[in-house]
Amino acid sequence: MFMTILPLALVDGISYASLLFLVSMGLTLIFGVMGILNVAHGSFYAFGGYAAATFLPWVAMYTDSPWLLMATLFAVALIVGAFMGGILEIVFIRHSYAYDPVLKLLITFGVFLMLEDVRGLIWGPQPYSANEIVQSMGNTELWGITYTSYQLIVVPIIALLAYLGLSYFLSRTNLGKQTVAIIHNREVAESQGINAKKIGLITFTIGAVLGAIGGALSAPTTSLVPGSSADMIVLSFAVIATAGLGQISGALIAAILIGIARSLAVYLAPDLEVATPYIIMVIVLIIRPNGLFTVAQARTI
Repeated sequence: MFMTILPLALVDGISYASLLFLVSMGLTLIFGVMGILNVAHGSFYAFGGYAAATFLPWVAMYTDSPWLLMATLFAVALIVGAFMGGILEIVFIRHSYAYDPVLKLLITFGVFLMLEDVRGLIWGPQPYSANEIVQSMGNTELWGITYTSYQLIVVPIIALLAYLGLSYFLSRTNLGKQTVAIIHNREVAESQGINAKKIGLITFTIGAVLGAIGGALSAPTTSLVPGSSADMIVLSFAVIATAGLGQISGALIAAILIGIARSLAVYLAPDLEVATPYIIMVIVLIIRPNGLFTVAQARTI
């Protein structure tokens, strides 16, 4: 029975992990560069999803081309993420760099509460979804089971491309290398002439766009309801805590681990589905308090 369930859990788990990783990647990037645990990141996910669910059906009335629908989804997520990320960094985050980490966390929590009210004013309490793109892409059969091509192929490929693109940006581009320099030592980087404010704005915007893309990609396969942003930010925290704060590659592995474990729980122990990500996080943190992939640093006495 387990060998029959395992392929199904792998497919479901990787698809779920892909969405979770996109959001977690933006969250851990922001923390790695700016040292901020951004609770408002869940709102980027929610706004991206709701905006996609609002505009996608309208575009689908004029075309059933999956390419145009995907382009619409990405355009909406890019606009929402870039606008929200840019505004929030300039208005709230930029002035908090010198604050205690707890105060930074409280600032982002306050922003999250405000954005939740804004979301409620715009979209109300009713659920939103947009499955037109799923229908336009058809189905794919794997191991005798029929999956939507969107879930099986598109979402994991986009998550992988986003990871490769971010890795290339950080390791190969001039702005990326400046970002890495700030991650290692902000004061030294600034003394070398690097504009930390500009890098902070770019980083926060990229993180927000990744969160919005995660939300937009989830809109065709799930119902967006009030509380979706809170659920996603808590799950994302579980991923980055399991991987280690600021570990982008580690977040990929942790998201896959949590996604597959959650999928197995759905088939084998449904009562543990919701708790599974947090059980994994607690076990990891008991064994490695800094996360799976964080290298312990020597303390200065």
